[in-house]
Amino acid sequence: YAADLIVEAPYVAPGVVDVSGNWDGAYVGVFGGWGWGTADHIPDGGPCAPDGCDVDMDGWLLGVTAGANFTVSSGFILGVAGDIAWSNVEGSENFGGIVGVTSNGIDWEGSIRGVAGFDGGAFMPYVTAGFAVAHAWHESGLGDGEGDATHLGWTAGVGVQVAVADNVSLDLQYRHSWYDEQEYDMDFAPNNPVFGLQTDRVTAGINLRF
Repeated sequence: YAADLIVEAPYVAPGVVDVSGNWDGAYVGVFGGWGWGTADHIPDGGPCAPDGCDVDMDGWLLGVTAGANFTVSSGFILGVAGDIAWSNVEGSENFGGIVGVTSNGIDWEGSIRGVAGFDGGAFMPYVTAGFAVAHAWHESGLGDGEGDATHLGWTAGVGVQVAVADNVSLDLQYRHSWYDEQEYDMDFAPNNPVFGLQTDRVTAGINLRF
């Protein structure tokens, strides 16, 4: 009978991490990636009319994120997330004439978003959308040559978090952002340039969950 009391523990292979499907709680993280987009010049009767002086942009970005997730029903997760990123997404175009070479770029961008995801155990695919902000600049040979503006807008995308340890996950994400039109003060009003922004980004990050 004494032999019947011996219970063998289940075998766990060396190096295998036990990851549960619990995505509840707060997290912080870092991320990097590639962004691209367009500074959409709004024709105003100036030297770029009627087609505008749109500038295509691309470049790297690096940022930090924070958020929290909550299980609201079996397999369904809601959350809130925020991020801010340094950006060198920029580009230049030569339009010739009196306009010549013009450049546009984004210094930094951020967002506050809602998140809706599915608890797939070690995976959490999700959709996300919310408010976005970006600070951008414009340079040309006209006026004082340089101006900047802060754009407000919206962002939406998809992603997936992958648990790699009890409290560590990888986060892969794609987002598209739409920003409002802003006038860049370059000392030649009323013909200061007006730009709208649209951007895309693909990022990979690592999050520490609490």
